[in-house]
Parts: sequence; C-alpha cells; structure tokens
Amino acid sequence: MPRIANNAAGLVRSSVKLFLCGDVMLGRGIDQILANPGEPRLYERNVKLATTYVELAERINGPIPRKVDDTYVWGDALAELDREVPDARIINLETSITTSRSLAPKGINYKMNPANIGCLAAARPSCCVLANNHVLDWDEPGLVETLDTLRHAGLAYAGAGLDADEAAAPAIIELAGGGRVLVFGFALETSGVPASWAAGACKPGVNLLASDRPLAQIARSVEAMKRPGDLALASIHWGGNWGYDVPAKERALAHALIDVAGFDVVHGHSSHHPKPIEIHNGRLILYGCGDFLTDYEGIRGYETYRGELALMYLPRLAMPGGRLVSLELVPFRLAKFRLNRASSEDATWLAATLERKCSPFGTHVALRRDNRLTVLW
Repeated sequence: MPRIANNAAGLVRSSVKLFLCGDVMLGRGIDQILANPGEPRLYERNVKLATTYVELAERINGPIPRKVDDTYVWGDALAELDREVPDARIINLETSITTSRSLAPKGINYKMNPANIGCLAAARPSCCVLANNHVLDWDEPGLVETLDTLRHAGLAYAGAGLDADEAAAPAIIELAGGGRVLVFGFALETSGVPASWAAGACKPGVNLLASDRPLAQIARSVEAMKRPGDLALASIHWGGNWGYDVPAKERALAHALIDVAGFDVVHGHSSHHPKPIEIHNGRLILYGCGDFLTDYEGIRGYETYRGELALMYLPRLAMPGGRLVSLELVPFRLAKFRLNRASSEDATWLAATLERKCSPFGTHVALRRDNRLTVLW
C-alpha cells in the first residue's frame, strides 16, 4: 500500500517547493553521540568500534559533545528549512534503524538505535527513500525493524518494503491546496546494491531497477497513480561514490524516466559529493546530490572532492505540469557531526566547481551575495 504523508493545510498554489538532499546517514559514529547510543561493535576490516569514527572526526575539528539533543546534527539546516517552508521534504536515508545483529556480509554496515528516531523526526521529512545499499546492512530483520520504526514514528518511506509490491509503491505526499507528490524509490546495482536485496513476492527488500526491467512497466505504475495536479519524483540510488562523470547509460535512463515513464524530477544520489545538474524537457535531473549528514568527517583519501560540503536543493516546480521554475542551492559544511552554514570561501568553491561540471549539460551555477547558489538554464 502507498504510504501517505499529509502536508495539506493552506491555499491552492501555482507552484510547489521541494527540499531534496542526498545521503542522510545517522548511524555508526553519529549514533554514538545521540541520546541513546546503540551497541558500538563493528565488523569492518580496520575499525572495530563506532566510537572510533567520533574520535577521527575530533582529530580534525575538535571535541564533539555526547548525548546531544535530537536537533544537534541538523544544525543550521533546521533554521533554513523553517525559513524556506518547503511543501515536501525528501531525503535518502542511508542507514538501517535497528538493533539487529544479523550482519550482512558486505564489509561496511550502518545502523542507528531505534531509540534515536527522534533525531530523524527532528527534520520532519515527508519521505525517507530507502532504496540504497545500506538499508539491508543488518539483513531482513534489520529492514523489517527499520520499516516498523518509521511507521510508528509516522514517517513515510519509499523504495523498500516487506514485499515487492510495497517496495515499488510510491510514498504519497499530500500538498496544501490539493495535488500530491508521488515519490518512487529505485536502486541500481551500480551503487553497490546486491541483486539478492531485491524485494520479492514474499520477501522483504528494495525496489531494484534491474537492467531487464522495461521502462514501460514503470510508466504504467506512474500512470496508474498520477492524477491531474500531481507530481511524480523518481528517487534513484545509482553509480559510485566519487567522480563527476555521468555515464551515458545513467543519462539515458534519466531522460527515459522523464520522457517515457512520466516523472517530473529525477533525484539521484549515492555520490559523496554533488554531481552535475541537467534540465531535460523542462524537468529537473540531479545526477548526484552528495552526502548531507554522515560520520565521514575524519576519513582521509578523497579530500579534493570536499565531501564535507553539503547542499540543500530547493527546486520550485510549476503546478500543474511539473516544469522547473527555479532552483536554489544552500551550501553547508559538516563539522563536529553538525551542519553549519558554509563560509563564503566554501560557497565560492562549490559554485565554481558546479559551474565547471554543469555547463556541459547546459546549466550554470551563480553565486549570490548571501552565499546561496542559483542554477540557471
């Protein structure tokens, strides 16, 4: 059954503003600084305790408080969301929420203690997309507990479920004044999702978009759900963690999701840094939103990509129709496991980098005086 998030209260509008972001990982090190830290034991090759990730981050930016309140990690992002008042908030939740010890044999396993669900709820997400390569880190018991925890907290989700039908069903976000946002979650094996994680007729799992799955089938699903005045969003976990290149197959799929399947937005994630933005037939394609909240602060190896810099994507879409009207980006810097408004130097770096990477796609990024970024096309 579709999950419904009710945001309805207000007047009919000619446009809708969304908040989109990339990976939100509240497990492992972040879980250890929250009010109810879970069991810290890890099964990674080099790190055996989740608290080690806290210590690594402290070596970079100084002491991090413990037993923080539910709003701490979101930092300045919450005030920004309060100012912007988006009609829907859609995130990629890149962690399981479980106490399961049923380890999936994959090397890196994330989980957050269900007792810390208030931290996720503090951002008031309208939909948590679960079609990614960490939601089954603690096997099917971990996924089932994650789904239960989200439901009990009143948080809608998409892209995973107790069976294939639930995993493929969209989350339905009711909009003020009528109309809805339908959020479909998809995962590709290119992001590291094992084929065995695909949901089945009686098997919990993710909505895996296999190469042999016809777009016409997805188009029929969208057409069956989409009413006049609705927007359809494809939130898709694809590709590797590092690098700005967009493979030809990804670009072709993004275009087909719009032209064939009828989506109005393609919300891509998996990359640890922002990737190019394209406007195709008036519709927004985000090839990679980058990380938003993670415990990677002290990890070395890819510093040139500036993974500590995060973006809040604020597209405004015409209603009805779904064409992109405007796109603003708000930059943040993650430090001490907290989102802080980016400095002018950081915002300048992001704007220049995205301008270089987006211009081949026909889009341009301009830096404003308030350190926000405007996307032009």
